Amino acid sequence: MFDNLSEKFSDAFKNLQGKGKITESNIESALKEVRTALLEADVNFKVVKEFIAGVKEEALGEKVIRGVNPEEQFVKIVHDNLAKIMGQENQEVDLERPGPVPVLVVGLNGQGKTTFSGKLSLHLKNKKKKDVLLVPADTFRPAAKDQLITLAKSMEMDWFDSDLSMHPKDIAKAGIEAAKAQHKDVVIIDTAGRLHVDDELMGQLREVKEEIKDKNPEVLMVADAMTGQEAVNVAKSFHEAMGLTGIVLSKMDSDARGGAALSIRHVTGVPIKYISTGEKMKDLELFHPDRLAGRILDMGDVVSLVEKAEDAIDKNEAENMMKRLEKGQFTVEDFMKQMDMIKNLGSMTSIMKMIPGMGGALREIGDLSPAEDEMKRMRVIIDSMTKKERQNYKLIKESRIKRIAAGSGSTIKAVEDFIAKFRQMEKMMGGMMAMMKGGMPGMGGGMPGMPGANPGFRNQPGMGKKPKKGKKGKKGPWGGGFF
Repeated sequence: MFDNLSEKFSDAFKNLQGKGKITESNIESALKEVRTALLEADVNFKVVKEFIAGVKEEALGEKVIRGVNPEEQFVKIVHDNLAKIMGQENQEVDLERPGPVPVLVVGLNGQGKTTFSGKLSLHLKNKKKKDVLLVPADTFRPAAKDQLITLAKSMEMDWFDSDLSMHPKDIAKAGIEAAKAQHKDVVIIDTAGRLHVDDELMGQLREVKEEIKDKNPEVLMVADAMTGQEAVNVAKSFHEAMGLTGIVLSKMDSDARGGAALSIRHVTGVPIKYISTGEKMKDLELFHPDRLAGRILDMGDVVSLVEKAEDAIDKNEAENMMKRLEKGQFTVEDFMKQMDMIKNLGSMTSIMKMIPGMGGALREIGDLSPAEDEMKRMRVIIDSMTKKERQNYKLIKESRIKRIAAGSGSTIKAVEDFIAKFRQMEKMMGGMMAMMKGGMPGMGGGMPGMPGANPGFRNQPGMGKKPKKGKKGKKGPWGGGFF
């Protein structure tokens, strides 16, 4: 996401390295590179002009802060202005009113409206604890109804069996009545794709909105982020025709430029409410301008990473795993569960981009897919083991290795390599637990909050005492005399 833009911004900021303070002369070249980067990212030229003027004015008026170098100050100013043009803060669908709240999903053909309808229903069910009814109202593409029903079944979501021979406005009204009868909180109406220049079809959408206006519907337009400036033009036309309340950017995981995300709010005045970041139903995020600005500028997005972790990681399982580790138990099954947790967070690249400063490191490392492929190969080998073997890998001798290799489609050497790597991981985990339980030298007995930690460093058996003269401390897996 926005890889090209991130790299260009990084290069631009290098112009301020080693400078004593921000001056008009030393930010001129940086601003020139930023301007070029934004235009190449297909950002609206009026937005670029206003953005550059705002950054320049703020940077030259900025007082030098002691202890903060000019480059860091300039990055902060750029970050704040990026967030500003994208909307400052998130504005989710308004659900704080009597239901059922209608959400009308509109947009061009092939933008991902039906998929988004499914994703939004899952998001509202899991995050907001709302009961949702999905209503297919695409009378032009009958397969859209089947697609939405298939998605609903896969997520155990309720849907309305629309009569596609009816006018979309009548389908919408009937769907809302059904939602009311079933005591649903939200009703998501998936409409047909249409060209923004087709007055007749746009008129049909206005009729739908007019029919349910007493319910004050949310009107969300789904736009393909990869179409850049064209997505901005389409959003403008839809907003002028029927009054949008929000925009959804699909295929954000494939958008390396970022023109739509950086322009659409400023040009249309309509907030971006959600971004679609993958093909799975769970791959929907709230759009947070400040967090996205941080990702673009390689400042990371730790808040989103923590939120993802809360959703992806089973707290009880994690606690049980921690207890086993404290007892010196780390099995292949534990390792398998750890891999699954990481996989649920997303790709390794997407996770690393949320960690401050890792964007530059990623550009140096390059493609991480070989590492991900290696994890997949490990998972296949693990799947070919019995439960007893996963709980005690020491059972795996020659005959078992042959069976596992045959079952996983791997070579005998690949299985042996995996066992050797796991043996190293087991030792490393043991060393880490010893360090956390024992505490760092001079820091007391145990890491804060760790089970079994003692308040005093010298209360730990064998810890806190200096080795006698002429004798070395016992060397453990981490070296030195303490572990």
